[in-house]
Amino acid sequence: MLALKRLSTRAAHASLRIHRQNLRSSHRTLTTSLLCKQPTTQSFRTVTSSTASQIQSRTYATKTSADDLMEKITEQYATARDEFEIASEETDKKSVYAAEDRDAARDELNVLKEMYEQALQSEAGEEIRGRVGQRIRELDNAVQEMEKKGLED
Repeated sequence: MLALKRLSTRAAHASLRIHRQNLRSSHRTLTTSLLCKQPTTQSFRTVTSSTASQIQSRTYATKTSADDLMEKITEQYATARDEFEIASEETDKKSVYAAEDRDAARDELNVLKEMYEQALQSEAGEEIRGRVGQRIRELDNAVQEMEKKGLED
């Protein structure tokens, strides 16, 4: 049994060795053929002119005014969301800091809502409403619920 395992292992090694040799010889052939061929001036000009036309016709995405506004609103949303989470945890624990944290969350939410309202007045207002309006409403509702819960305690 051990002899059969050794034979199969030897056969596998031999197969790998042959495969490696084939790869090396094909690599040499490819490298040699690439080095031997010198580009002709005509083919070089053709490639250059077609590449130049591709580069000139390619357009890149540009940042719109909505993207700039969304970036600022998203930063403020993250801040307001963090304040809400802190205030929510403190309210659940009935901590002495809960009222102050709820006020901080409300203040950050008010700043966010003001930024959002100003952004809606811009030419990109509809796009911004579609991209972030629902999240702001959800955060506003969550802060209102947290404040109600804080008043009950």
